[in-house]
Amino acid sequence: MPPLWRPDMPPSEITPERTYVRRRDFIAGGAAAATGLTFALAGCKPKAAVVPVEPALAGVAPGPFGTDETRTPYKDITTYNNFYELGTDKSDPAANAHLLKTRPWTVTFEGEIAKPQVIDIDTLLGRFPLEERVYRLRCVEAWSMVIPWVGFPLGPLIKQLQPTSRAKYVAFTTKLAPDEMPGQRTGALEWPYVEGLRMDEAMHPLTILAVGLYGRVLPNQDGAPIRLVVPWKYGFKSIKSIVRVRFVEAEPPTSWNRRAPNEYGFYSNVNPEVDHPRWSQANERRIGELRRRQTLAFNGYGKEVAGLYAGMDLRKFF
Repeated sequence: MPPLWRPDMPPSEITPERTYVRRRDFIAGGAAAATGLTFALAGCKPKAAVVPVEPALAGVAPGPFGTDETRTPYKDITTYNNFYELGTDKSDPAANAHLLKTRPWTVTFEGEIAKPQVIDIDTLLGRFPLEERVYRLRCVEAWSMVIPWVGFPLGPLIKQLQPTSRAKYVAFTTKLAPDEMPGQRTGALEWPYVEGLRMDEAMHPLTILAVGLYGRVLPNQDGAPIRLVVPWKYGFKSIKSIVRVRFVEAEPPTSWNRRAPNEYGFYSNVNPEVDHPRWSQANERRIGELRRRQTLAFNGYGKEVAGLYAGMDLRKFF
């Protein structure tokens, strides 16, 4: 499958977002009308799509920083995904999720820390109490969700690893397994997927490692068995299916910045005043809603995180 974006593609050949969305809406509407007519003629009703539900997680307590906004339905969260390792279309991750093997699974912690170690995922889960945190998720394509994640803060885990004074950044790596992740057999991105945070961002109490959603085990298409969630940044910063965490002195490379540095910066904070080169970031469409809403600076978490970037030019460090 060819990549969705090419650096040599002239702007004149790129379909405007508004036209693309309307085209998809038109196709979806036409398909719905045709389906309705077919079932009407047949004298029966269509069956609802079956969304597999993962096992429940025990001992999940409410966590801090949550929003009381309407939660996005489980079905939408698990069938409309960006997870290029499982495919570039929004429906591909759910269709290919069964290929990803999440046991056995270990996460390697290495680099500038006093206690490097390899931890089995189930051992890691036993170290920290699980919390439910209802966070907004804002994607760079200008759509958003409200997701009840289950996980634990990254900060206390980092403290246990005892970073040295040279640890300025945290670099994350996704599993590399082309036989399980068909998207990795394409040139859509350079594999494996990598991401990074500044140390103070990683230590911030809003930053969590998620292992579930809606009180249940995290589905494969949403980044099982463990993923990062950084709610004030665009969704692609919240790397999925993590196998390695490395503490480094220099700013680490990140996958989308490698692919298109003029479009995706290292920080990738949600900023309605800094547009993507091909579309505005000033508003967004919440999945399940028809209307568009104003995008909030730092995705609405400015009170908690704006101080991390005091004195920085957020147009330059986008």
